[in-house]
Amino acid sequence: MPIKEDKLINPVSIEEDTVVDNALRPRRLEEYIGQKAALKQLDISIKAAVQRREPIDHLLLLGPPGLGKTTLARIVATEMNANITISSGPILDKGRDIAVLLSNLENNDVLFIDEIHRISASTEEILYPAMEEYKIDILLGEGVAARPLRLDVSPFSLIGATTRSGLLTSPLHDRFGITLRLDFYEVEDLIKIVSRSASLLKIDIDEQGAREIAKRARGTPRIANRILRRVRDYAQVHGHENGHGHGQGNASINLENAASALDLLGIDVNGLDLMDRKLLDVLISKFDGGPVGLGNLATALDESKETLEDVIEPYLIRLGLIKRTQRGRVATDLARNILALDV
Repeated sequence: MPIKEDKLINPVSIEEDTVVDNALRPRRLEEYIGQKAALKQLDISIKAAVQRREPIDHLLLLGPPGLGKTTLARIVATEMNANITISSGPILDKGRDIAVLLSNLENNDVLFIDEIHRISASTEEILYPAMEEYKIDILLGEGVAARPLRLDVSPFSLIGATTRSGLLTSPLHDRFGITLRLDFYEVEDLIKIVSRSASLLKIDIDEQGAREIAKRARGTPRIANRILRRVRDYAQVHGHENGHGHGQGNASINLENAASALDLLGIDVNGLDLMDRKLLDVLISKFDGGPVGLGNLATALDESKETLEDVIEPYLIRLGLIKRTQRGRVATDLARNILALDV
């Protein structure tokens, strides 16, 4: 069965995340936790652009889903005292779509395009002169009567986000003045994020409870916040069953109930869930540890190649459980040891 959209540790945003994520997003650079190297570079670029009273250079954000690329784009707009228009690559399939967006931008506005690697070729062609010269080329009329027209657009900043930088064309990639890569978060930073989110959501949590959630959140703030809400539910129900509720249906999260909730949810101490373990088991038992091509692995799991490559594999690679080689995916000895412990 293909991975469900509500998969608990799916780093891709789902509908239930939207309202909560918006409430928890940091609004300024000083509130943003983690990604220190990227933030230092971004802080300098923003301050320099503000001093020159110019838009910040076009910015490309790279990294797996759920690490805060959209949040950073919003912060850039806030720090630049600019409006932000948000779109995504898949819906910009016609050149006129991006032309309309660009025409409506005001001076110093930010245009954020998520999944920018999925924009169409016609959209990309319109972006080139817009990014370089703040001009767009459009065709008036149709057929032999069509004639080109070049229009000015207001100076703006394009912020593109992608999980798959290798799919960006070189001409588009080269037009971004700033490129920042967001990495998976360390546990200590995730503890701060979980604690901050708990405070904003009025959830009582101690340091050990926050640490247990952070350890199993796959280095991803979005997953940490989603797990926090599920652990809160568990603590609330079991706290009242055991006579430990704290008014208004709330209960405190500690190490014991956080660990119990996460075990019940099937998320182990390494942050692996059923789908992760299934991938490792198939790779080792059916393909003798590899190498095996992504297509064959996806077929064996009844899963899409995109889901394996974008959602599941990055964390497994980070843990050193699988390797991507020219011949295909290979399981490591560490993966074999982890599966052996599950038996």
